[in-house]
Amino acid sequence: MKRKITLKQIAKELDVSISTVSKSLRNSLEIGEETRLKVQAFAKFYNYKPNNIALSLKNRKTKAIGIIIPEIVHHFFSTVINGVEQVANEHGYSVIICLSDDSFDKEVLNMEMLANGSIDGFIISLSKETQFKADFHHITEVINQGMPVVMFDRVTNDVLCDKVIIDDQAAAYEAVQSLIDKGRKKIALVTTVDYVSVGKLRTDGYTKALLDNGIPFNEDLIIKIEDVNTCEITISKLLEDKAIDAVFAVNELFAVTIIKTANKIGLNVPKDLAVIAFTDGIISKYSTPTITTVSQSGVKMGNKAAKMLIDRLEAEDEEDENYKTEIIETHLIERESTL
Repeated sequence: MKRKITLKQIAKELDVSISTVSKSLRNSLEIGEETRLKVQAFAKFYNYKPNNIALSLKNRKTKAIGIIIPEIVHHFFSTVINGVEQVANEHGYSVIICLSDDSFDKEVLNMEMLANGSIDGFIISLSKETQFKADFHHITEVINQGMPVVMFDRVTNDVLCDKVIIDDQAAAYEAVQSLIDKGRKKIALVTTVDYVSVGKLRTDGYTKALLDNGIPFNEDLIIKIEDVNTCEITISKLLEDKAIDAVFAVNELFAVTIIKTANKIGLNVPKDLAVIAFTDGIISKYSTPTITTVSQSGVKMGNKAAKMLIDRLEAEDEEDENYKTEIIETHLIERESTL
Protein backbone atom coordinates (compact mmCIF):
# COMPACT_ATOMS: atom_id res chain seq x y z
CA MET A 1 0.00 0.00 0.00
CA LYS A 2 1.44 3.36 -1.05
CA ARG A 3 2.02 5.90 1.68
CA LYS A 4 -0.35 8.84 1.98
CA ILE A 5 1.29 11.97 0.65
CA THR A 6 0.59 15.65 1.17
CA LEU A 7 0.87 18.71 -1.03
CA LYS A 8 3.90 19.85 0.92
CA GLN A 9 5.64 16.47 0.50
CA ILE A 10 5.05 16.48 -3.26
CA ALA A 11 6.63 19.94 -3.45
CA LYS A 12 9.63 18.77 -1.43
CA GLU A 13 10.11 15.56 -3.45
CA LEU A 14 10.02 17.42 -6.77
CA ASP A 15 11.93 20.48 -5.51
CA VAL A 16 9.21 22.94 -6.47
CA SER A 17 7.01 25.29 -4.48
CA ILE A 18 3.66 24.36 -2.93
CA SER A 19 2.08 26.95 -5.20
CA THR A 20 3.56 25.21 -8.29
CA VAL A 21 2.18 21.85 -7.14
CA SER A 22 -1.23 23.35 -6.44
CA LYS A 23 -1.43 25.05 -9.84
CA SER A 24 -0.14 21.97 -11.65
CA LEU A 25 -2.84 19.80 -10.07
CA ARG A 26 -5.44 22.31 -11.26
CA ASN A 27 -3.86 22.22 -14.76
CA SER A 28 -3.02 25.92 -14.64
CA LEU A 29 -1.36 27.23 -17.79
CA GLU A 30 0.87 29.38 -15.59
CA ILE A 31 3.00 26.27 -15.10
CA GLY A 32 5.01 24.76 -17.93
CA GLU A 33 3.69 21.54 -19.46
CA GLU A 34 6.70 19.45 -18.44
CA THR A 35 6.39 20.49 -14.77
CA ARG A 36 2.59 20.07 -14.79
CA LEU A 37 2.82 16.54 -16.17
CA LYS A 38 5.60 15.59 -13.75
CA VAL A 39 3.59 16.82 -10.74
CA GLN A 40 0.38 15.17 -11.94
CA ALA A 41 2.13 11.86 -12.59
CA PHE A 42 3.77 11.90 -9.16
CA ALA A 43 0.47 12.72 -7.45
CA LYS A 44 -1.34 10.00 -9.36
CA PHE A 45 1.29 7.40 -8.52
CA TYR A 46 0.91 8.12 -4.79
CA ASN A 47 -2.89 8.39 -5.08
CA TYR A 48 -2.80 11.95 -3.79
CA LYS A 49 -6.21 13.26 -2.64
CA PRO A 50 -6.22 17.04 -2.43
CA ASN A 51 -7.95 18.84 0.40
CA ASN A 52 -10.00 21.06 -1.88
CA ILE A 53 -11.11 23.19 1.04
CA ALA A 54 -7.57 24.14 2.02
CA LEU A 55 -6.46 24.50 -1.59
CA SER A 56 -9.27 26.92 -2.35
CA LEU A 57 -8.25 28.94 0.68
CA LYS A 58 -4.60 29.03 -0.23
CA ASN A 59 -5.34 30.46 -3.65
CA ARG A 60 -7.98 33.00 -2.69
CA LYS A 61 -7.02 35.58 -0.07
CA THR A 62 -9.89 36.60 2.17
CA LYS A 63 -8.05 39.01 4.49
CA ALA A 64 -9.75 37.22 7.38
CA ILE A 65 -8.36 35.29 10.37
CA GLY A 66 -10.19 32.45 12.11
CA ILE A 67 -9.95 32.02 15.88
CA ILE A 68 -11.07 28.81 17.59
CA ILE A 69 -11.26 28.94 21.37
CA PRO A 70 -12.36 26.19 23.79
CA GLU A 71 -14.68 28.31 25.92
CA ILE A 72 -15.85 31.86 26.49
CA VAL A 73 -16.69 31.62 30.19
CA HIS A 74 -13.13 32.53 31.19
CA HIS A 75 -12.17 36.18 30.84
CA PHE A 76 -8.74 35.19 29.53
CA PHE A 77 -10.02 34.04 26.14
CA SER A 78 -11.98 37.24 25.57
CA THR A 79 -8.82 39.28 26.23
CA VAL A 80 -6.88 37.18 23.73
CA ILE A 81 -9.59 37.81 21.12
CA ASN A 82 -9.33 41.54 21.87
CA GLY A 83 -5.57 41.38 21.32
CA VAL A 84 -5.94 39.50 18.04
CA GLU A 85 -8.48 41.99 16.74
CA GLN A 86 -6.25 44.96 17.56
CA VAL A 87 -3.39 43.70 15.39
CA ALA A 88 -5.60 42.16 12.71
CA ASN A 89 -7.55 45.38 12.17
CA GLU A 90 -4.33 47.40 11.99
CA HIS A 91 -3.24 45.18 9.08
CA GLY A 92 -6.59 45.20 7.31
CA TYR A 93 -7.76 41.76 8.45
CA SER A 94 -11.12 40.85 9.90
CA VAL A 95 -11.59 38.18 12.56
CA ILE A 96 -14.05 35.27 12.68
CA ILE A 97 -14.51 33.61 16.08
CA CYS A 98 -15.66 30.04 16.72
CA LEU A 99 -16.20 28.15 19.96
CA SER A 100 -15.28 24.47 20.34
CA ASP A 101 -16.98 24.02 23.75
CA ASP A 102 -13.98 21.82 24.64
CA SER A 103 -15.25 19.27 22.10
CA PHE A 104 -12.95 17.55 19.60
CA ASP A 105 -15.78 17.06 17.08
CA LYS A 106 -16.86 20.68 17.27
CA GLU A 107 -13.26 21.85 16.93
CA VAL A 108 -12.89 19.79 13.73
CA LEU A 109 -16.23 21.04 12.37
CA ASN A 110 -15.28 24.64 13.13
CA MET A 111 -11.99 24.21 11.31
CA GLU A 112 -13.69 22.66 8.28
CA MET A 113 -16.30 25.41 8.23
CA LEU A 114 -13.74 28.21 8.42
CA ALA A 115 -11.60 26.48 5.81
CA ASN A 116 -14.43 26.65 3.30
CA GLY A 117 -13.08 29.81 1.74
CA SER A 118 -13.75 32.01 4.77
CA ILE A 119 -10.28 32.71 6.14
CA ASP A 120 -6.57 32.75 5.33
CA GLY A 121 -5.20 31.21 8.54
CA PHE A 122 -6.01 29.96 12.02
CA ILE A 123 -5.32 30.97 15.60
CA ILE A 124 -6.37 28.16 17.94
CA SER A 125 -6.34 27.07 21.57
CA LEU A 126 -6.95 23.33 21.78
CA SER A 127 -10.08 21.85 23.33
CA LYS A 128 -9.84 19.54 26.34
CA GLU A 129 -11.13 16.63 24.28
CA THR A 130 -8.58 17.21 21.52
CA GLN A 131 -5.79 17.07 24.10
CA PHE A 132 -7.31 13.97 25.68
CA LYS A 133 -7.57 12.18 22.33
CA ALA A 134 -4.16 13.51 21.22
CA ASP A 135 -5.64 13.62 17.72
CA PHE A 136 -4.43 16.63 15.76
CA HIS A 137 -4.98 15.39 12.19
CA HIS A 138 -7.34 18.26 11.34
CA ILE A 139 -4.63 20.78 12.21
CA THR A 140 -1.70 19.01 10.55
CA GLU A 141 -3.73 18.48 7.38
CA VAL A 142 -4.44 22.19 7.08
CA ILE A 143 -0.77 23.03 7.71
CA ASN A 144 0.37 20.44 5.17
CA GLN A 145 -1.83 22.13 2.56
CA GLY A 146 0.02 25.39 3.13
CA MET A 147 -2.31 27.23 5.53
CA PRO A 148 -0.58 28.82 8.55
CA VAL A 149 -1.72 27.99 12.09
CA VAL A 150 -0.72 29.66 15.35
CA MET A 151 -1.54 27.91 18.63
CA PHE A 152 -1.86 29.76 21.92
CA ASP A 153 -2.22 28.83 25.61
CA ARG A 154 -3.30 25.18 25.18
CA VAL A 155 -0.77 23.84 22.70
CA THR A 156 0.85 20.55 21.75
CA ASN A 157 4.40 19.59 20.81
CA ASP A 158 2.97 17.07 18.34
CA VAL A 159 2.16 19.80 15.80
CA LEU A 160 4.88 21.90 14.18
CA CYS A 161 3.62 25.47 13.98
CA ASP A 162 4.10 28.85 15.64
CA LYS A 163 2.94 29.05 19.26
CA VAL A 164 2.33 31.70 21.91
CA ILE A 165 2.36 30.63 25.55
CA ILE A 166 3.24 31.70 29.05
CA ASP A 167 5.62 29.75 31.28
CA ASP A 168 2.78 28.08 33.19
CA GLN A 169 5.07 26.13 35.47
CA ALA A 170 7.12 29.18 36.50
CA ALA A 171 3.99 31.31 36.99
CA ALA A 172 2.41 28.67 39.24
CA TYR A 173 5.66 28.34 41.17
CA GLU A 174 5.73 32.09 41.81
CA ALA A 175 2.10 32.09 43.01
CA VAL A 176 2.61 29.21 45.45
CA GLN A 177 5.91 30.68 46.65
CA SER A 178 4.10 33.92 47.52
CA LEU A 179 1.68 31.94 49.70
CA ILE A 180 4.57 30.17 51.42
CA ASP A 181 6.30 33.52 52.00
CA LYS A 182 3.15 34.68 53.83
CA GLY A 183 3.44 31.74 56.22
CA ARG A 184 0.95 29.38 54.60
CA LYS A 185 2.00 25.75 55.06
CA LYS A 186 -0.92 23.58 53.97
CA ILE A 187 -1.70 24.68 50.44
CA ALA A 188 -4.24 22.90 48.26
CA LEU A 189 -4.44 22.98 44.47
CA VAL A 190 -7.70 23.11 42.53
CA THR A 191 -6.89 22.33 38.91
CA THR A 192 -8.11 20.71 35.71
CA VAL A 193 -7.51 17.16 34.52
CA ASP A 194 -3.92 16.30 33.57
CA TYR A 195 -4.44 16.01 29.82
CA VAL A 196 -5.12 19.76 29.63
CA SER A 197 -1.59 21.00 29.00
CA VAL A 198 -1.78 24.17 31.10
CA GLY A 199 -3.27 22.31 34.07
CA LYS A 200 -0.44 19.78 34.05
CA LEU A 201 2.24 22.49 33.91
CA ARG A 202 0.64 24.49 36.71
CA THR A 203 0.46 21.36 38.85
CA ASP A 204 4.19 20.82 38.24
CA GLY A 205 4.91 24.40 39.36
CA TYR A 206 2.81 23.96 42.50
CA THR A 207 4.57 20.71 43.40
CA LYS A 208 8.05 22.11 42.81
CA ALA A 209 7.39 25.16 45.01
CA LEU A 210 6.30 22.94 47.91
CA LEU A 211 9.28 20.60 47.63
CA ASP A 212 11.80 23.44 47.24
CA ASN A 213 10.53 24.87 50.53
CA GLY A 214 10.64 21.57 52.39
CA ILE A 215 6.85 21.24 52.56
CA PRO A 216 5.69 17.63 52.22
CA PHE A 217 3.75 16.89 49.04
CA ASN A 218 0.26 15.56 49.75
CA GLU A 219 -1.62 14.28 46.71
CA ASP A 220 -4.89 14.46 48.67
CA LEU A 221 -4.63 18.26 48.51
CA ILE A 222 -4.77 18.27 44.70
CA ILE A 223 -8.32 18.42 43.37
CA LYS A 224 -8.74 17.83 39.62
CA ILE A 225 -12.04 19.13 38.28
CA GLU A 226 -13.34 17.91 34.94
CA ASP A 227 -16.92 19.20 35.08
CA VAL A 228 -17.30 22.87 36.06
CA ASN A 229 -20.94 22.24 36.97
CA THR A 230 -19.96 19.99 39.89
CA CYS A 231 -16.92 21.93 41.10
CA GLU A 232 -18.75 23.49 44.08
CA ILE A 233 -19.49 20.05 45.57
CA THR A 234 -15.88 18.94 45.10
CA ILE A 235 -14.47 22.16 46.56
CA SER A 236 -16.85 22.01 49.53
CA LYS A 237 -15.57 18.53 50.38
CA LEU A 238 -11.97 19.76 50.18
CA LEU A 239 -12.54 22.69 52.55
CA GLU A 240 -14.57 20.69 55.04
CA ASP A 241 -12.35 17.60 55.19
CA LYS A 242 -8.84 19.08 54.99
CA ALA A 243 -7.28 21.53 57.43
CA ILE A 244 -5.80 23.80 54.76
CA ASP A 245 -4.77 27.45 55.04
CA ALA A 246 -4.44 28.35 51.33
CA VAL A 247 -5.66 27.33 47.89
CA PHE A 248 -4.09 27.89 44.50
CA ALA A 249 -6.73 27.72 41.76
CA VAL A 250 -5.87 27.39 38.07
CA ASN A 251 -8.64 29.80 37.02
CA GLU A 252 -10.72 32.54 38.60
CA LEU A 253 -13.97 30.59 38.30
CA PHE A 254 -12.56 27.97 40.67
CA ALA A 255 -11.24 30.73 42.94
CA VAL A 256 -14.54 32.54 43.34
CA THR A 257 -16.23 29.20 44.03
CA ILE A 258 -13.65 28.51 46.74
CA ILE A 259 -14.36 31.88 48.38
CA LYS A 260 -18.12 31.38 48.17
CA THR A 261 -17.84 27.90 49.71
CA ALA A 262 -15.46 29.12 52.44
CA ASN A 263 -17.97 31.79 53.46
CA LYS A 264 -20.73 29.18 53.67
CA ILE A 265 -18.81 27.02 56.12
CA GLY A 266 -17.57 29.93 58.23
CA LEU A 267 -14.01 30.34 56.94
CA ASN A 268 -12.71 33.88 56.56
CA VAL A 269 -10.75 34.77 53.42
CA PRO A 270 -7.90 35.62 53.81
CA LYS A 271 -7.57 35.20 57.61
CA ASP A 272 -8.33 31.48 57.64
CA LEU A 273 -7.82 30.73 53.96
CA ALA A 274 -5.71 32.56 51.38
CA VAL A 275 -6.69 32.22 47.71
CA ILE A 276 -4.74 32.85 44.50
CA ALA A 277 -6.01 32.25 40.95
CA PHE A 278 -4.77 32.28 37.39
CA THR A 279 -6.28 34.90 35.04
CA ASP A 280 -6.80 38.50 36.01
CA GLY A 281 -10.40 38.97 34.94
CA ILE A 282 -13.45 40.97 35.92
CA ILE A 283 -14.50 38.39 38.52
CA SER A 284 -11.21 38.75 40.39
CA LYS A 285 -11.42 42.54 40.47
CA TYR A 286 -15.00 42.71 41.77
CA SER A 287 -15.26 39.61 43.95
CA THR A 288 -15.60 40.04 47.72
CA PRO A 289 -12.84 39.88 48.73
CA THR A 290 -10.98 40.78 45.56
CA ILE A 291 -8.76 37.94 44.35
CA THR A 292 -4.98 37.84 44.03
CA THR A 293 -4.20 36.59 40.53
CA VAL A 294 -1.52 35.59 38.07
CA SER A 295 -1.95 37.92 35.09
CA GLN A 296 -1.58 36.02 31.82
CA SER A 297 -1.53 39.18 29.69
CA GLY A 298 -4.17 37.85 27.29
CA VAL A 299 -4.14 40.99 25.14
CA LYS A 300 -0.38 40.68 24.62
CA MET A 301 -0.81 37.01 23.79
CA GLY A 302 -3.47 37.86 21.22
CA ASN A 303 -1.31 40.66 19.77
CA LYS A 304 1.62 38.30 19.36
CA ALA A 305 -0.45 35.44 17.89
CA ALA A 306 -2.01 37.75 15.29
CA LYS A 307 1.36 39.27 14.38
CA MET A 308 2.93 35.82 13.92
CA LEU A 309 0.06 34.64 11.73
CA ILE A 310 -0.01 37.77 9.57
CA ASP A 311 3.77 37.59 9.15
CA ARG A 312 3.28 34.04 7.82
CA LEU A 313 0.47 35.10 5.51
CA GLU A 314 2.43 38.00 4.04
CA ALA A 315 5.88 36.38 3.93
CA GLU A 316 7.53 36.00 0.53
CA ASP A 317 8.88 32.57 1.52
CA GLU A 318 5.65 30.64 2.03
CA GLU A 319 7.52 27.44 2.88
CA ASP A 320 9.58 28.75 5.81
CA GLU A 321 9.40 26.03 8.48
CA ASN A 322 11.39 27.88 11.15
CA TYR A 323 8.53 27.88 13.61
CA LYS A 324 8.79 29.95 16.80
CA THR A 325 7.38 29.66 20.30
CA GLU A 326 6.93 33.05 21.96
CA ILE A 327 6.66 33.22 25.77
CA ILE A 328 4.61 36.06 27.24
CA GLU A 329 5.66 37.28 30.69
CA THR A 330 3.30 36.93 33.66
CA HIS A 331 3.12 38.79 36.96
CA LEU A 332 1.33 38.43 40.28
CA ILE A 333 -1.34 40.99 41.19
CA GLU A 334 -1.84 41.13 44.96
CA ARG A 335 -5.37 41.72 46.24
CA GLU A 336 -7.48 41.13 49.35
CA SER A 337 -7.68 37.33 49.15
CA THR A 338 -4.07 36.92 50.31
CA LEU A 339 -3.48 40.01 52.46
